[in-house]
Amino acid sequence: MHSPAPQAIDRIQQNFLAKGERRLLNWLCPRMPKWVFPDLLTGIGMFGALLIFAGYTTSLLNEDWLLLCLPGYVIQWFGDSMDGSLARFRRIERPRYGYFLDHSCDGLATFLILAGIGFSPYVRLDIALIALVGYLLLSVHAFLAVRVLGEMRLSYLSAGPTELRFVLIGLTLSMLIFGDRQRDMTTMTTFDWFVGTVGVVLLILFVVQTIRSCRELARQEKRNPGPIPNAFGQD
Repeated sequence: MHSPAPQAIDRIQQNFLAKGERRLLNWLCPRMPKWVFPDLLTGIGMFGALLIFAGYTTSLLNEDWLLLCLPGYVIQWFGDSMDGSLARFRRIERPRYGYFLDHSCDGLATFLILAGIGFSPYVRLDIALIALVGYLLLSVHAFLAVRVLGEMRLSYLSAGPTELRFVLIGLTLSMLIFGDRQRDMTTMTTFDWFVGTVGVVLLILFVVQTIRSCRELARQEKRNPGPIPNAFGQD
């Protein structure tokens, strides 16, 4: 028995840099060599996440290792943003495979980045884990919305993954300039408060978006009950 064909989903992307980023990706796609394929770009993105993790964790030895995070963020953005764009440009999408692989790698990359921040001497691990939980919960909401609403929200509060990378780059530069690697990890510093606040905002967004989605689903199903749509994102 063949599975039903996946339905197209509504990609909601309203972040500040969306238009400029899309123009850049559209410019890059036709210039990619033929031997560059989406799975390779996904792997490049994961390599960037590993560089970021290595940069934060080795800053325990010397703060200069934080510089490794900066190209790591660029590489991670390039791989993560270009894989789906190239697949759509070449019309070689594999919707279910791409959806599963891309978001699995996104989750692992997020874990590596925030765990690295927590293992660094600048942010407490428990604080970094609050931000990680907030981000992953918001991701869970986005994945559920694809299934039950047929929409993929890629931004919240006019910010998306690209804006978040810029915030993290700024945080990393602040660590280099203002950070004290001899700090007492039992006390809260500005870095802790910043990362913790971001985590709390993500948790609040998850709760708010969950309530909104529940209300929308209740309204839809009261008017026209029906089966759950079979929708997946693009590679």
